[in-house]
Amino acid sequence: MAYTTIKKPSDYFNTKLYTGNGGTQSITGVGFQPDWCWIKNRDQALNPVSIDSVRGLKYLYTSSTSAEGDFSSAFTSFDSDGFSVGANNNVNGSGNGIASWNWLANGTGVANTDGSISSTVSANTTSGFSIVSYTGTGANATVGHGLGSAPAFIVTKSRTLARSWRIYHQSLGNATSFDLDQTLAAFSAATSWNSTTPTSSVFSLGTASSTNESGANLIAYCFAEKKGFSKFGSYTGNGNADGTFVYTGFSPAFVMVRRTDAGDGWIMFDNKRSSFNIVDKNVQANSSNAETTSGYLDFTSNGFKLRMNGASANGSGASYIYMAFAEQPLVGDNPATAR
Repeated sequence: MAYTTIKKPSDYFNTKLYTGNGGTQSITGVGFQPDWCWIKNRDQALNPVSIDSVRGLKYLYTSSTSAEGDFSSAFTSFDSDGFSVGANNNVNGSGNGIASWNWLANGTGVANTDGSISSTVSANTTSGFSIVSYTGTGANATVGHGLGSAPAFIVTKSRTLARSWRIYHQSLGNATSFDLDQTLAAFSAATSWNSTTPTSSVFSLGTASSTNESGANLIAYCFAEKKGFSKFGSYTGNGNADGTFVYTGFSPAFVMVRRTDAGDGWIMFDNKRSSFNIVDKNVQANSSNAETTSGYLDFTSNGFKLRMNGASANGSGASYIYMAFAEQPLVGDNPATAR
C-alpha cells in the first residue's frame, strides 16, 4: 500500500489561534514560516484578510471585491515560526479571539514561463500548494502554476480592480464556477477557465474579468490533491441530523463547505476552534460576521460527518463541495485515531 509522503501535515498547514492586544505582537507556534495567512477576527464583524508572501504586506478581503491595499502597519512580517501584527482590529483587535489559517508554499516566488502568460510562482510540490501572480491579457491564455500535478481547486482575485474571487473546483468541472465573496449558486462560467481542465503545468483562462482582465494584476491560490493531506470533493446532503458521512482519508484539521445548487455561504471549520466533537464554531469566508456556534459536523479519523439538517451543509438531496486539510493521515507512520 502506498502511504502519504507527508507524515506531519502541520508542517504544511496549521491553524493558529491567538488573542489580539490592540498594539503589536509576534504570533508564534505556527510551526513554519507561512506563505499564505488567512486571518479572521472571531469576535467582531470584520472582513477576513488574505496576506501572502508573493504580494508582500498587502491585504485582500475574501468577503469583498475590493482591490488590494497596503497592510504593512497591520501585518508587519512573515516570521520563522509565524508572523507579526500591528494595531489593526482585523488581525489584532484588543481582547479579541483571532483565527489564522496558514499554508507553506516556497517564499516570494520565482519566474515561471510554462504558460502563454508568464507568472511568478511560489510552489510547494510536496503539499500541492502554490501562489501564482500574473497579469491578465483579456484573451484566452494559460498560466504556469508550478505544482507538477493538476490543481483540484483554484481561487483567483484581481489585485488592482474591484472584481470577485473566482473559484475552480474539480467537482464542478471547467465550465462552472463560484465566487468566494458571494453567496450565489454555482453558475455557468465558460469564459473563466476557457472550458479547459488544468494540467500538471498550467491552468487555462478565458476572457472573464475576474480571471483575466487585460492589464490587471491577479493572484491565484492553487491546490493539487495529495493523498492523506488534502481533499477537494463533493457530497449530497440527506437532510437528517444523523447526516452524510464524507470520506477524506484523514482526520481533518480544516474543512470548508459550500452548497452548489442554491445560494449560501462558504462555511469554515477547524480543529483548533472546536477541539472536540461536535465541531460547532464556524465563520464564513464570504462574510464579515463574527464567529457563530451551532451543531454542524464531527471530525472522524477518516473524514467528517454532518450532524445537522440545515440547508447550508446538509439539505436533503442538496449538492455541496468542500476543501479539507489533514490533522493526521489515516495511514503511515502517524495514523489518525478517533477524536
